[in-house]
Amino acid sequence: MSNVLDGNRTSEVLSYIRCPLSLSKSVEELHQEYSSAQPYPHLILDNFFPADLLTSMLDELPPASSEKWIHERRDRMVKSNLRSAVDLCDHAYDFASAIHSAAFLYLLTEITGVKALLPDPYLSGSGYHLVPAGGLFDVHADRNTDFYTGLERRVVMILYLNKDWKPEYGGQLELWSQDGSKCEKVVEPVFNRAILFEIGDKNFHAVRPVVAEDGIKRKSFITYFHTVGKNVIAHDSIFAPPIYKTKPPLLKRLAREALPPILLRMIAKGIAGR
Repeated sequence: MSNVLDGNRTSEVLSYIRCPLSLSKSVEELHQEYSSAQPYPHLILDNFFPADLLTSMLDELPPASSEKWIHERRDRMVKSNLRSAVDLCDHAYDFASAIHSAAFLYLLTEITGVKALLPDPYLSGSGYHLVPAGGLFDVHADRNTDFYTGLERRVVMILYLNKDWKPEYGGQLELWSQDGSKCEKVVEPVFNRAILFEIGDKNFHAVRPVVAEDGIKRKSFITYFHTVGKNVIAHDSIFAPPIYKTKPPLLKRLAREALPPILLRMIAKGIAGR
C-alpha cells in the first residue's frame, strides 16, 4: 500500500482507505510541503492511485459526441465536462466512492490541515474534464462555493489521465502569483499525477492551450472538497486582469464578431463531436 514504514501515523491513516494508495513520504512531511508551497498551498502526488484503476476509468469514458458531456465554449474557457455524476460507469463510480469516503477525507485533513472536510457526491463543476485541441482555461481563481449546496470550496484535487502526454501537446497547469500577474509554477498533466491545492480568491491558475493533433484531448478527473462556510459571499470564477488574457487567433476573433451566435454554437458542437 505504501513504502512508508508500518506502525506510524501514515500507515494507520492509509489502512482505513478502501483503495490502495501509494505515498513515499509521511503525512507530516506532506503537510509541511503543502502548507509551505508557493505561490499558495499545493502538493503534487505522482502514482498516488492504482494505475490499473485509472486505465479502466479511461476505457469507460463516453465519446466526445455523447449527450453526457456539457461543452463550454467561451472566450476564456474551452473545455467539456461530464453532465452528471449519475453518468459515471463502474470503475469511476468506485473511484468517486473511495475519494468521498470519511477515510480519504481524514487523509486530506492530515495533508492540508483543513478539518471537517465534506465531499461532493454530485460532482458539480467537477468530475471528468476534457480539453480539446485549441482548448484552454485562462488565468482565474475558482468559484468559492458549490453550485447546489452552497458549501464553501476549500481544496481541489485534479487527477490527470493522459497516457504518453508530451510537453509539446500543451495543456500544462499554471500556478500564478496571487496578484494574477505572472506564472510561478508549471505542472505537466501526465498520467496518474494528482495535484491538491487550496481554493482562494487570490489563488490564480490556468490551463495552457492544448495543441495536440489527431484528436488527442487533455483528460482529468476533478474533485472539490468543502466545509460549512460562515459569512461567505458566493461568487463565480474570478479571472485575472484582461491584460493577461490569452487572445484567440485572429480568424477566430473575426468569426465571433461576424457570425450569428446560433451558427457559432453549431460549429462548436460539430468540433466537439469529432
